[in-house]
Amino acid sequence: MRKNSFLGRTGLGTFHEVVYWEWGPADGPVLLCVHGLTRQGRDFDAVAGRFCDRWRVVCPDIVGRGESGRLADPGQYGYPQYLADLTALIARLDVDRVAWLGTSMGALLGMIMAAGPGSPVERLLMNDAGPVVTKESLRRIAAYLGAAPDFVDMAEGEAYIRRVHAPFGPLTDAQWAHLARHSLRRRDDGRYVLKYDPAIARPFQGAIEEDMVLWPVWDAVKCPVTVIRGAESDLLRAETLAEMTTRGPRVATHEISGVGHAPALMSDDQLDLVAAWLDA
Repeated sequence: MRKNSFLGRTGLGTFHEVVYWEWGPADGPVLLCVHGLTRQGRDFDAVAGRFCDRWRVVCPDIVGRGESGRLADPGQYGYPQYLADLTALIARLDVDRVAWLGTSMGALLGMIMAAGPGSPVERLLMNDAGPVVTKESLRRIAAYLGAAPDFVDMAEGEAYIRRVHAPFGPLTDAQWAHLARHSLRRRDDGRYVLKYDPAIARPFQGAIEEDMVLWPVWDAVKCPVTVIRGAESDLLRAETLAEMTTRGPRVATHEISGVGHAPALMSDDQLDLVAAWLDA
């Protein structure tokens, strides 16, 4: 694994560091893995470990998360900035085509990127997200997103991670420990805090009354798509998944029982779905 970074630029002309984690051969085809709203690139360590023998696996920390920088103006946190940074990352990698694996927010960013004419996304895996994001899931996320809890030690922090992300489904103790280790940092006073800027909650401020609907974006996607849904997901409804098969790009779908939002892509059976997508 290699840790790299580059400078992104906001619309206000300020700069920020974007960190990304890279695995595998430098001349291999690129598998770009983009995480969810409050997560970070190390969520994909299991994916990278499975596929880095032949894929150049690249896992960025979206600005405001993980090891990447924080924005001075919280109003700049949003999809336009994230898409600009990811476009700069693809240019930095010096490739014309990528396979895009995205979880939740990362899946929506991939869908938007794939919908553009001349897109570098040659295949897309959307992990538990689609053209309709339910208002119920947005409210659930908003309820914890802007909080800035701190913890006396790593164990207390891990307990919080297990509680908030229980919909990930049944994970082993080692897998929860891995997620906690990369989700928390130790403050100068010795307490532990989450490794994301609470200010990313700004777009969620105010009442959430409607679903977020992006069907025109989905209909514009041209590359083949695989969608994985947690069978108990509150973000990607079963009826949304069913409609995705009747319009837009060619799509393969899978549901994972006993999992909500979102499958962690850490178990062998879930990684087998990723393998089938890459080999299709």
